[in-house]
Amino acid sequence: MTLLKITAILTLTAALAGCNTMDRLADVGNAPRLTAIEDPTTVAGYVPVRMPMPEAIADTYQPNSLYRTSAKGFFKDERAHRVGDILTVIVTIDDNAQIDNATQRSRNSTNTAGMGGILGSAIDTASGGTIDTSDAVDFTSGIKDAGTGSVNRSESLQTSVAAVVTQVLPNGNLVIEGRQEVRVNFEVRDLIVAGIVRPSDIQANNTIPSSKIAEARIAYGGRGQITDVQQPRYGQQVLDAILPF
Repeated sequence: MTLLKITAILTLTAALAGCNTMDRLADVGNAPRLTAIEDPTTVAGYVPVRMPMPEAIADTYQPNSLYRTSAKGFFKDERAHRVGDILTVIVTIDDNAQIDNATQRSRNSTNTAGMGGILGSAIDTASGGTIDTSDAVDFTSGIKDAGTGSVNRSESLQTSVAAVVTQVLPNGNLVIEGRQEVRVNFEVRDLIVAGIVRPSDIQANNTIPSSKIAEARIAYGGRGQITDVQQPRYGQQVLDAILPF
């Protein structure tokens, strides 16, 4: 990385830090502000979900029948199935992983070669007996490798959040997105859930477990005074990014 690039990065970081510092100074003494409720599809960067779809089958009706081929029941289903409908996502995450690996390898090799006959006599005469021709060449090598690794991870989260259907895919699957903000004193907790669900996986009480969500995106975090204290300063983050040691 050239000096010019490093200077540009530092300048940009300082500008962003300055803007964020001004925002934080303006909120001194005030609780963190909640995000305004808005249409997710109008947010900058929103991209409609595109997935492989089967060929559409047109509805057909049988004589003297009240059903159509795409109907899923005779009575009206109150579960979410249209854009704008709401369903409740039951978020349950209880993961544990323990991995412990150890590897050790060792190898030693020793080779010895001597010189006899005329060549041995010539070397013995030339060196005055200081070179032992019975052990004139000696090779010794050794390799030893050792490695250990361990992983101990535990995650647990149980909560629920209401999500809105933002898109209906051609095959009937629903794209959902939900966000929940809770402010306690000077700390805001954010819960974001998004993904694709099958209408048949939605239960009769209009809820769906998070394990049934395809392409699930679940984020749980916070912002506020406690979170600010737990984060490294901007200067430290910049140094961590550019220092090679």
